[in-house]
Amino acid sequence: MTRELLLHPGQHGLGMTPDAMKADSTTTATCGYCATGCGLRLHVRDGEAVGLTPETSYPVNLGMACPKGWEALEVLNSEKRAHYPLLRQADGTQQRVSWDTALTTFTERFKSIQAKHGNAAVAFVSTGQIVSEEMAFLGALAKFGMGVQHGDGNTRQCMATAVSAYKESFGFDAPPYTYDDFEQSDCLVFVGANPCIGHPIMWERVLRNQKSPEIIVLDPRRTETAMASTQHLQLNPKSDLALLYAITQHLIAANLIDYDFVNAHTEGFEELAAHVSAFTPEAVSQQCGIPVLDIRRAAESIGRASAASLWWTMGVNQSYEGTRVAQAIINIALITGNFGRPGTGANSITGQCNAMGSRLWSNTTNLLGHFKFESADDRQHVAETLGIDVDRIPNEGSWAYDEIVEGIRNGEIKGLWVIATNPAHSWINRGDFRELLGKLDFLVVQDMYDQTDTAKHADLVLPAAGWGEKVGTFINSERRYGLVKKVRRAPGEALADFQIFRAIAAYWGVGDVFAEWTDPEAVFRIMQRLSRNRPNDISGIDGYQQLDASGGIQWPFSEAESQQEDAPVQQRRLFSDGRFYHENGKARLIVDQITPMPEPPDVDYPHLLLTGRGTVSQWHTQTRTENSKVLRKLYPQQPYAEIHPRDAAKLDVINGDRIRVRSRRGEVEVTAMVTPTVRSGHVFIPMHYRIVNELTLSHFDPHSHQPSYKDCAVCLEKV
Repeated sequence: MTRELLLHPGQHGLGMTPDAMKADSTTTATCGYCATGCGLRLHVRDGEAVGLTPETSYPVNLGMACPKGWEALEVLNSEKRAHYPLLRQADGTQQRVSWDTALTTFTERFKSIQAKHGNAAVAFVSTGQIVSEEMAFLGALAKFGMGVQHGDGNTRQCMATAVSAYKESFGFDAPPYTYDDFEQSDCLVFVGANPCIGHPIMWERVLRNQKSPEIIVLDPRRTETAMASTQHLQLNPKSDLALLYAITQHLIAANLIDYDFVNAHTEGFEELAAHVSAFTPEAVSQQCGIPVLDIRRAAESIGRASAASLWWTMGVNQSYEGTRVAQAIINIALITGNFGRPGTGANSITGQCNAMGSRLWSNTTNLLGHFKFESADDRQHVAETLGIDVDRIPNEGSWAYDEIVEGIRNGEIKGLWVIATNPAHSWINRGDFRELLGKLDFLVVQDMYDQTDTAKHADLVLPAAGWGEKVGTFINSERRYGLVKKVRRAPGEALADFQIFRAIAAYWGVGDVFAEWTDPEAVFRIMQRLSRNRPNDISGIDGYQQLDASGGIQWPFSEAESQQEDAPVQQRRLFSDGRFYHENGKARLIVDQITPMPEPPDVDYPHLLLTGRGTVSQWHTQTRTENSKVLRKLYPQQPYAEIHPRDAAKLDVINGDRIRVRSRRGEVEVTAMVTPTVRSGHVFIPMHYRIVNELTLSHFDPHSHQPSYKDCAVCLEKV
């Protein structure tokens, strides 16, 4: 073992490298975990990656990586990987079958359901985890080839609110920032965001800020980010809309408004001012649990900053009024003129590695390339660009994820195809959803692991390649297309999702419709054609080679931009000209009434359950992170709940005791973590553990259809 661990100076990495990891060459690829989109330098020997280090020259992470990135290759080696197609037999067991049997069964069973119940009886649920080219292929195959009406992505669980807010406010789903803004702001506001844990490399960019910035955190928990802030507004859960309106009211009252920007580039200011006039700091202080002076201080810090940026993530998005909260954040940035300049913006931090790709290219609620199914002109344009009959394109969009779930309940959805996601763990009110899966006539799960909660329910499992085993592009939070490379062979008979889609097209009998879709880069060229002259234009990218050489390229990047000297510029932000995507070029200031919490604490259930990210080493449902020995050592193996010392004393509970958490939907047993980081009356359980959605309440934002995971009433007792 000593000989195996012999170290040599690292030719392709940092410091010393084990002899067993000595590489012939290196290549850089975009990480496949979160939407930060870090560049990883892969150490290649005999054509396969044997190790990695962070890429020092990549403009996203500048030589840094979080624990998940460091372990990106390790999770590919798991014994839980799906190696072969599995088909459920008459005795209920899943047995290995050939790809021919799997694809024939897929085709025959889904076609049989459509013949009996109509095309709309089959739906798909996609992901933010596969590459953009695969998303485009899946959406086009399902809707233009198979006649599927309804399909949505698991990005509905994380980014739908930001999408809805941006589209209504700007006219297009357009996060305006670049990561350099973390370093250029002299006031950063984080609303329902904990980048220390959720996006640690972004937080490292904050730490590089040389301006001694004011850091304001709005969060019910004293998170790691809140601990590092200069102002923590530890507000009561779901009072964020009232608090943001109060900040807006003070900005107006104190004359901290950029009226030149407002008059030239926005509409609706008079309505905004009238609406927030009742939300004085004095009026909302008790509701929010924040002293009046603290509200005023936060507003003054934002209003007097030369460059203020406002950031949000799941604490806003996963809310029953999240769209309006996001727009309240956008309003503050707009009325203070914090757009289009370094260190500014109303900036949603994306969750999954390719949620942005899903938003643009999944062909779910938007027609491929962010067109509209309802527009005859858009349908004709897409049909001509793809060279297909326009009648293949539906004239209306899909049901949202929650509507597909209800379709299963109502017997309208009989067949479901799940790709690279695990809704039996992640969907809200998990127990109810698991029961609904049993109502399906046919469930197909396509995944790199065959032991997920959802795969165990499947009638057919299709084994897929993972990150590092296929080629394509991810789009990160700052709109940067980054290249994913194949540096490993997929295990057994597992195939890249792209190849599975090609095979299904052939077996379904629509291979000729997708004759041009030969490989991922061919699809990238199709995507470029579809994007031409659009806000998300990428027609100027000279293929994968330029993406690789440039360290990724942010959209938009048109052919005209590509002709400019020193193109592409690495750090580009939107709206520097003050022009937005509505027809009149102006952004809209949008307000609404406050919505009461659907299930507030009461006598029987006196505590409020909060959920969120637990540690930097966990990721979503732990489908991958639990397959790394290193990552498993960096987070508690057993589910735990953070409770306040005062609540613990009432229960006669000390740190490490077992407690039962019960809601109106289920109950779970967890380890008590007694800590003052949560307020009395609140309970926090990390989202990564399978049990947490036994408790959550099915309720949704009416504009985005995003589930509200972070508020439901529970009671506690000592076990």
